[in-house]
Amino acid sequence: MPAGAGKNTNVVYEQAGDSVKATIDGINSEGKATHNEWTGKIDGKDYPIIGDLETDTRALKKLDGHHYTFVSKKDGKVTDSGKVVFSKDYRTRTIEVSWKDKDGKTVSGTMVFERQ
Repeated sequence: MPAGAGKNTNVVYEQAGDSVKATIDGINSEGKATHNEWTGKIDGKDYPIIGDLETDTRALKKLDGHHYTFVSKKDGKVTDSGKVVFSKDYRTRTIEVSWKDKDGKTVSGTMVFERQ
């Protein structure tokens, strides 16, 4: 991720009925701990995020068993978007994300997570 960007340090996915729940812990651009939760279906529709000051909804869409896209919004405006790719054995998840910085410039980054 670019210098000054926040980072996710732990992400847990779990089944929640017919939805998926994601619990995300990390560090924001100021070095402070963050925690947010998202529960929704992977159908491309917006579902609320709890605990994130920069976004209030997220939509996930499944392209196939290993590829997904996402869009996060605040007050209906896109804050970030990208794609998620799971390895064939589902042990590694790569996220490519882009967003606008405070000056309106597009910034992008890649995060790689390994299953623990």
